[in-house]
Amino acid sequence: MSIALSTKSGELAEAWRALEAVKDPEIPVISVVDLGIIADVRREGEAIVVDMTPTFAGCPALDVIRVDIRAAIEALGHGEVSVRVVYDPPWTTERITDRGRRQLKEFGLAPPGPTCGDGMPNLDAVPCPLCDSTDTTLESIFGPTLCRSIHYCNACLQSFEHFKQV
Repeated sequence: MSIALSTKSGELAEAWRALEAVKDPEIPVISVVDLGIIADVRREGEAIVVDMTPTFAGCPALDVIRVDIRAAIEALGHGEVSVRVVYDPPWTTERITDRGRRQLKEFGLAPPGPTCGDGMPNLDAVPCPLCDSTDTTLESIFGPTLCRSIHYCNACLQSFEHFKQV
C-alpha cells in the first residue's frame, strides 16, 4: 500500500508527484494516484519500480496506463523504469482518495459508496452527481466500462454513470 507523500523524500517523492499527473484514460480528471491504483514506488538497483493494481483484471486501459506511467517516470531522468501489474492485494474502491472522489463527482460520475452487508455493491439510491438527490433508479448495471453502471435521477431528470464500489 502507498505511503503518504509527505513521508517520502528525494527521487521517490518526485516519482510520486509525477504519477499525480498521469490521468486514467477512461476518466481523464483523476490521476492514477487518486484512483488508488499505484500500490508502490521503490528503487530496486538501477530501476525505479512502480507496482500498479488495476481496478479490474480485464481493464482495457491497462497498456495505455503502463505506457503513461513509464513515460512520466522516465522524464525525471532517474534511470530505468519498470511498471509491474500486481493483483495482491486486490484493488478496492476504498483506495480512491477523497480528492479523487470529488474529481469523479465533478466529472459527472457518482463516486462509489459503501457496499452492502454481504460485500455486494449497493446500487440503490445512488446520489446523483448533478443535484445530490438520492431519488435515483438503476437503469443498467452495465455501463460503458466494467466499473460503471447507469442510473436515472428522478429529481433532475438526468441519466448519470456511477463508479461501482468494489
